[in-house]
Amino acid sequence: MADTLRIAIAQLNPTVGDLDGNVAKALAMVKQAEAADADLVLLPEMTITGYPPEDLVFKPGFIGDVRASLDKFAAGTGRCVAVVGFADGPSDGETDGVWNAAAVCAGGKIHGTYHKRHLPNYDVFDEIRHFRPGDGPFELFEIAGVPVGVTICEDSWIPDGPVNQLADGGARIVVNVNGSPFRVGKQRIREDVMAQRVEETGIPVVYANLVGGQDELVFDGDSLVVDAAGHLLQRACQFDCQIVFADLTATRVTPSSRDDVPVSLPVSLPVSIPASNTSARERQPLTPTNTPRLDDSAELYAALRLGLADYVNKNGFTSVLLGLSGGIDSAFVGALAVDALGADRVFGVAMPSRYSSTHSVQDAHDLAERTGLTLCEVPIGPMFDAFQSSLHLTGLAEENLQARIRGMVLMSLSNAEGHLVLATGNKSELSVGYSTIYGDAVGGFAPIKDVPKTLVWELARWRNEQAESAGSTGLIPPR
Repeated sequence: MADTLRIAIAQLNPTVGDLDGNVAKALAMVKQAEAADADLVLLPEMTITGYPPEDLVFKPGFIGDVRASLDKFAAGTGRCVAVVGFADGPSDGETDGVWNAAAVCAGGKIHGTYHKRHLPNYDVFDEIRHFRPGDGPFELFEIAGVPVGVTICEDSWIPDGPVNQLADGGARIVVNVNGSPFRVGKQRIREDVMAQRVEETGIPVVYANLVGGQDELVFDGDSLVVDAAGHLLQRACQFDCQIVFADLTATRVTPSSRDDVPVSLPVSLPVSIPASNTSARERQPLTPTNTPRLDDSAELYAALRLGLADYVNKNGFTSVLLGLSGGIDSAFVGALAVDALGADRVFGVAMPSRYSSTHSVQDAHDLAERTGLTLCEVPIGPMFDAFQSSLHLTGLAEENLQARIRGMVLMSLSNAEGHLVLATGNKSELSVGYSTIYGDAVGGFAPIKDVPKTLVWELARWRNEQAESAGSTGLIPPR
């Protein structure tokens, strides 16, 4: 006998430390899931705290505040079961550590908690510093008659790991809440890994991911549902908040139906949560909406735009400032900033000297006209002469002086007017040290620090092509 659950994936964008704001966003998604008569709604890893919370978990009182926020969230739940990520830990004063956790909530209360077992400690992850691994018995949650297993992010990437152990214990669907950051090609890897877990267990896997920028990380969403046959049943959009639904048929897999059953940890008796008052046959049928994947250029541009927008907005800046040299890097960052924030929040400074070409200043003005950003000119010749009259620099030191004067101008305007300065250096320059410390390296955020020069050109051409195909003028001067 097959059972069907209507599952909602609430792909949202939390802010680290904004507990009240994150709870409000999560409950708004839960309400949408309730309105669609979903049985289960998944909210991503560390939704309550934002991800990654890093050393906030060590702050006295923080875990207590998180628990109070989780209670507030749980109190707002109804019949639809909600799985939500949070940081779990002992009461203040105890030193046993903190878990990366997911709570199962419904009917105004918390029914159970799962602690992440496998903590990534590679690449951008440092979870062993902040969390302790879960080691308690696995639990199944019976939702509308279907035993459901809960896992968190890395747990689903482990062959013969928690997903398999839950399946061996009787789970017929496993859900996985994530904070999986973007990198080029990551989407294909995720699909392959989830398909591998399905192939190993014979049960569906539902993968719910964060979206948004947090410091140097960007989370791309791209949540997905893989059915028991290994088919991609549903995919959410990339780089935006969205709630998607899937009517997922649960398979009935038991340890005895598999020949390679490993020895697994004990699985507790299911926790029963009542089914919907509306039968599956009475529900309005869903039409799967597999959101097409963005092409490579669109995907990368969207990641850069979201990362910049969220860094500025989540840190409370109202505007950004950058130097406009007439070169491709500053032109591209200026256009990106306008796309991310709006032209009224982007300010550029052209800082010509006696060595500046005429076309470099013209290109800065051309960019301002095309994008609508605010541009001012601050000639640095008199400042350069004043320094030289005292320092008498020659050679490389004299050349670097211009860059350092420009850096001083940008930081002074930032200090006076409250702008966040954007550094415009690309990955090729950073990799070989082609920049001036306290000069063109100044800034609070470097949007293209991970983009090689060749790719800057490619993305600039792509952005102009998008504008021209829509009947507009390209934002970036073609010279």
